[in-house]
Order: sequence, then structure tokens, then C-alpha cells
Amino acid sequence: MGQMKRAFAAVIAVIASAHLRRVGAQFQQACAALASRLTIPNTTIASTSFVAAGTNLAFPTVDASCGPPFQVVSSDICRVVLTVATSSRSHTAMEAWLPSNWTGRFLSTGNGGIGGCIQYTDMDYGSSLGFATTGSDNGHPGQNGTLFLNNIEVVKDFSWRSLLTSAVVGKQITRDFYGKPHDKSYYLGCSTGGRQGWKMAQEFPDVFDGIVAGSPALAWDNLISWSGMFFPLIVNAGPDGFPPPSTWPVIDAELLRQCDGIDGAVDGIIEDPALCNFRPEALICPPGNSSSCITRKQAKTVRAVFEPLFAEGILMYPGLEFGPGLVAAVFQIYSSRQFLFTDNWYRFAVFNNPAFNATVLTPEEIVFAWNLNPGDINTWSGDLSRFSNRGARILHYHGQQDQLISSANSNRYYDLVSRTMRLPPSSLDEFYRFFRISGMMHCGGGPGATFIGNTEASVASLDPDENVLMAMVRWIEEGIAPETITGTAFINQTKALGADFKRAHCRYPYRNVHTEKGDVKDPASWKCIL
Repeated sequence: MGQMKRAFAAVIAVIASAHLRRVGAQFQQACAALASRLTIPNTTIASTSFVAAGTNLAFPTVDASCGPPFQVVSSDICRVVLTVATSSRSHTAMEAWLPSNWTGRFLSTGNGGIGGCIQYTDMDYGSSLGFATTGSDNGHPGQNGTLFLNNIEVVKDFSWRSLLTSAVVGKQITRDFYGKPHDKSYYLGCSTGGRQGWKMAQEFPDVFDGIVAGSPALAWDNLISWSGMFFPLIVNAGPDGFPPPSTWPVIDAELLRQCDGIDGAVDGIIEDPALCNFRPEALICPPGNSSSCITRKQAKTVRAVFEPLFAEGILMYPGLEFGPGLVAAVFQIYSSRQFLFTDNWYRFAVFNNPAFNATVLTPEEIVFAWNLNPGDINTWSGDLSRFSNRGARILHYHGQQDQLISSANSNRYYDLVSRTMRLPPSSLDEFYRFFRISGMMHCGGGPGATFIGNTEASVASLDPDENVLMAMVRWIEEGIAPETITGTAFINQTKALGADFKRAHCRYPYRNVHTEKGDVKDPASWKCIL
């Protein structure tokens, strides 16, 4: 009897293998024939090609500022490379990755920075999970804004049109290739990609059923202006006014001493920085002592690092929320020259003047940029009624140690939506949930439980309770909304070393507190409270 079972199993395996080979051959043939079948207006198809799982796919023409010019592909895909004209003087380059294990789901991916860089890692992440996945260069190549100069059409592409175009075209390619339309449509992006997701929710609510928008660059013009305040701050402080590197650990230790225990646990992670009122003046050196302390001038600079941006008496952008490592990050990011994104945006998009000096921005220039709102990029509407009325959902997250985009701005946006729609959190929960990820830096990294599946590199699990993308899929397809998002912290932030701890991150306006009834590394010892 055992021999018969083994023989039967062997026959089944041979049949299955032959079936897979046949499906694989059919998939490759369909991919090769796809170019001749696609008829998309204003579009040039560069290639349609089969890419086998495990291939190290090279991108030799990608701008050097976009990062590594290659991506290891995790699953068999049909890769479509094309360019779409968005106006008479603008176009967007895009790709569609169509997996052989298609689930019926469609996913668009976003961009980062001021960039025209297809996020190939996000495309691989989506396609490996069975999503027909698209990405675009956001209407221009590379991490710079030089092509914005005297061309509002390119600015519009960067603001919203490139993503909208790639989603619409990608859905048609998906339908043409698989012979049927997608079942559900999703979006995944962080930073600029987070802002792009919110732009779709605010202005184009029919495009996606579920949006995952992280660390979003909302209130874009004011964010860019706020980012431009750090370089002159450092210059004006001078060598004796900005705390030297030797004092950065001292500042972090004092900040944690004042604020770490607010959540009930002294673990190096501040769960709710909004409750922290750090006083750097406590570090001012007493007479006769110059070690483990800073000068009065340096304390003033530390306070300025965390201050909000005002212009003409108006709050333009909130300051950084208090967190360890941020004084060092500000110096390392902004000290060498004016921030590239600020410089490029003001010279090429706001004033259309390459000679404009963006080194020091005046209050009048800051207000002018906000009111001009080039390409309608600010993305600051609190009315999500069209989005919610069609049953779409959005999951918003932000790291609480973000060194590039103040996490306080996400709190502020949530409150704007609540006020605009006159809805309390219990009602917003029906379609909009915002999770503050303690200890996370910009879109990932940091000492907290930051592996939440928001990118391919930050996947600890595909369990919807521990993965923001799969949490959105479950919310849309099963109607189960995420109550918390459980993140994982790996030892030294390295997967190979194993998990250090997990923590369930609360949805806003709830905050995480330790119950004092267990180890701080035990997620069960924490609870969400208002």
C-alpha cells in the first residue's frame, strides 16, 4: 500500500510539473505577443519581455541618483516598458510587472524625494505577492527638479498626473494581458509616495480601493520651506553655536531622561513625542564644568532645531517631534549646503529662475510659494467625502523619529480631516486609520519595532496584523479593519540576527503605554489608551 501511494504521488508530481511547464510556456508566449496587442493612445511601447524569478534585472539607463541600477526579481513576470505622453511637452516613463501568479489585484507604487525614480524594490514587492504592479518616473528622470524650469506640465506630472496616468494605463495593460480586469486596486508609497497616495484620495478617489500612505510629504510647499530653514540655522549658529558631535550622545541621553518614561517604560523609545517637552537648557554647563554639557548658545540652537516654521505670523509647518538622534541627523543632512529639494523647487518650480538664491528664504517668499502651489502640489485638503462614500479605505503611518518630514504634520493632517468633515475618530475609523510607529525614522529604520511590511526590505511577516499592505488587502476584501499594526524589531536591525521584540502600534489618537505587568519587549504588556 505504501509503495502504491508513493507511486501515485510521483505520477501526480510529474503531471503537476508538466502543467507548470505548459503554463510557463503559455505565459512567456503571451508576454512576447503583448506588445502587438496593446493599443494605448499617446504611448510608445519599448518592450514586453518575460523575466524569470531570480533574474538580476539591470537598468543601465537609470539616472545615477536613483540608487542601484538593478533589482533581483522574486517571481516570474511579464515586464512592460513604455512611455506615455502627458501633454505636448511632457511625458512619463513607466513599467508594468505582470506576475504569473496573478491574484486579480492591481498595485501602483509611488516615488521618493523630488525624484523621477521608479521604485523597483516596491514593484518587486508587489509582483512577488501576485499584484499586477506599476511604477513611473514621476514625469522626469533622477533626483532633481531641473526639468521643472518653465514647464508647468512637468510639475503637474510630478504633483499628480504621472501617478494617475500610470495607474490608468497599468489597469488597461493588466486587462489586455490577463483577459479580464483587476478585482481590486491598491496603492503603496512613502514620503513623496505618501503624498501621492493622499493626492489620489483627495482629488481622484475612484482610482484606488485601498491606499497605504506612509510618512507623507503633505503641505508640500511649506515642507520644502521648512527643510530650507536648517542650513541657514547651522550657518548662523557657527562652529561654537551648533553642538559638536561629541555632545550628541549627551543631548540624546538627556532627552530620553526627560521624556522616555512618559509612556511607562524606559526603553530608549518615545511612544508619543507629542507629550514630550524637552528642555535642552538643562544641559547648560554650570560654572567651572565643560564636560557632558553644552553652552547656552548651543542649547538655543538645539531648541531652534525643533521649532516650527512661521511666516508673516502664520504657522506654516510644525517642528520636528522630539526624539533621539535628530540633532545629529539635522546636522548630517543639512549642514553642507542648502537642501537639494528646497533649492531645486524654489529655483525651477516656484520662481522659474535658475539664478534665484534659495540659501535664505524670506517670509514673503515662503508665503508666496504656498499660495502659488505649483502644479496643485500642496495636497492639503481635509475633505475625503468622495473617497469615503465610494467605500475606499486609507491606511496612513508615520515614524515618530522621522528626520526628514515632521511626524507632527501627520497628526495635524488627521485633525484637519476630522474638523473639515466634522467627524470624530470613531467615524473616521470607518475609512481612515492612522498609525504612529514609535522609534521609526523616515519610512523605516530606527530602534523601534519598525518592520511593518511597508517596503520589501521591512517585511517581518505577511500576516495582516504585522504587514500594512496585507492589512489593507484584508480591510478591503474581508471588511476587517486593522486595530493595531504589530511591528518587529530585529537585533541590530538585521533580520539574520533574529527578532529582538515586537510591539503593537496604536491608531491615532490612541497612544501606547506600558502596563508595568510584564517585560517591555512583550507586546502584551502594552495597551492603547486615549
